[in-house]
Amino acid sequence: MTVTVERITIDAEPAPFEALVARPPAPGPRPSVLMVHDISGAEPDIERNLRIVADAGYLAMAPLLFTAGPNRLGCIVSTMRSLATGRGPALGVLERARGALASDPQSTGDVAITGFCMGGGFALLEGDGRYVAAAPFYGALTTFRMVTADTCPVVGSFGSRDPFLPLGERRLRRVLDRAGVPSDLKTYPGVGHSFANRLQFAPDAVLRVTGLGYDEAASADAWARVFAFFAARFADGSAA
Repeated sequence: MTVTVERITIDAEPAPFEALVARPPAPGPRPSVLMVHDISGAEPDIERNLRIVADAGYLAMAPLLFTAGPNRLGCIVSTMRSLATGRGPALGVLERARGALASDPQSTGDVAITGFCMGGGFALLEGDGRYVAAAPFYGALTTFRMVTADTCPVVGSFGSRDPFLPLGERRLRRVLDRAGVPSDLKTYPGVGHSFANRLQFAPDAVLRVTGLGYDEAASADAWARVFAFFAARFADGSAA
């Protein structure tokens, strides 16, 4: 049996949105993971990472944030505004997606959240008591200041050559420790932003020079840490 990925439409106000759902081969119910995509919204990469999560035994869903409105550009602008302010329609989309995922017949109802770049920012922003754990890849500095004592346990992954998040691990560790939030943070040497994403808008060699290239070894290690962190947290509750 293999992972299956389906495209669904989720009813919501003020507009419905689409999502990709990856179902693990083992029968449910399973712990679940909500995945928030990066600013590119590139579906081949979203599906690739969903399959990684489902292969690890989780039911996984990625809401396609840029389908939650009449045009893509408007959705992008609105989504980035939500990320910067901590309010707005994108947060409603994520909450509606979380509810749909938790209520899926193949879900135990327990959900963790992960995301990349912009999506990593949303994973940290949204990661509170509704979630078992949050796993931001890279993330966004604007969301670090929104960490509170209510933030769920965090497993974060950074690249030492990330041009957008200098000293990202150190900065996030400072605010998480101050809030008393359990965490597992790691910076991978020699890799940059998007090291766990296979971006297709430029050749890999060009992306690496600009600090954006995919790195297989760093990505594999980061996912292993994420899944170990998730497994410990799910085991603490009803998803064991």
